[in-house]
Amino acid sequence: MSTKLSSGTRRTAVLLGTAAVSLIAAASAAQAHVTVNPNTEPQGGYTKVSFRVPNEEANASTTGIEVDIPIDHPIASVSIRPVPGWTATTTSSQLATPIKTHDGELSQAVSKIVWTGGKIDPGQFQEFDVSLGPLPSDTDKIVFKALQTYSDGNVVRWIDIQQPGQPEPDHPAPVLHLTPAGAAATTGGTGSSTGASAGGTGGTGASPGAAAPTTSPSVSLAADNNAKPAGSDTAARGLGIVGLVVGALGLGTAVVALRRRNTAASPAAPSSQD
Repeated sequence: MSTKLSSGTRRTAVLLGTAAVSLIAAASAAQAHVTVNPNTEPQGGYTKVSFRVPNEEANASTTGIEVDIPIDHPIASVSIRPVPGWTATTTSSQLATPIKTHDGELSQAVSKIVWTGGKIDPGQFQEFDVSLGPLPSDTDKIVFKALQTYSDGNVVRWIDIQQPGQPEPDHPAPVLHLTPAGAAATTGGTGSSTGASAGGTGGTGASPGAAAPTTSPSVSLAADNNAKPAGSDTAARGLGIVGLVVGALGLGTAVVALRRRNTAASPAAPSSQD
């Protein structure tokens, strides 16, 4: 007995399968942001964070990454872990109000880090580690606006901040949320360590092995003083789960439809005769 699928059944299966694949692909793309990890740390402490940079292009490599270190809540010590194949440079800016450290007053602080010379090929990512401290105690967040430069000249500006009650922007800025000192970090803040303070509270230079500071960053960051932060990873994970669920439901519906049409189309078994 042969089974033939109607054209309507085939179209239904194709449409549902295409929708599922599209949703899953969109969910994967939504997670491919430049992020800071961990994204929650206690105020006043030292920490090591990683700026995770995925390549979102199919035919170009990432050749540069620039991260803005805001100086409205300055960080006295910024040290960079060398990344093989990449050269790190820092820019320091004058502070409106000097900050006091154990080594005296600082009138300048690192305001920008630029990594160049390496590449991140399609389908790959790279992490850039930075030691920071002490983290400010007069704010609940640090917004690290970032620029990602590709080999084809395209520059992606990760500088947007999600507004309350609004959808996640296309290019959200990495945000480090700060909790009151002594409070448990919601994300497990495993990046904090005593060793992170090795650079001292009075230094602003890069760690040994990093390139000398420069005052000529490759690309400028746009100012956005009125923006308000919100988490981006949660929304991305949620979208990914929704895409997977919808895809599974779509495929299940297609299978049920096929079985029903096959049953209706099957001829009755012939009766035996002498």
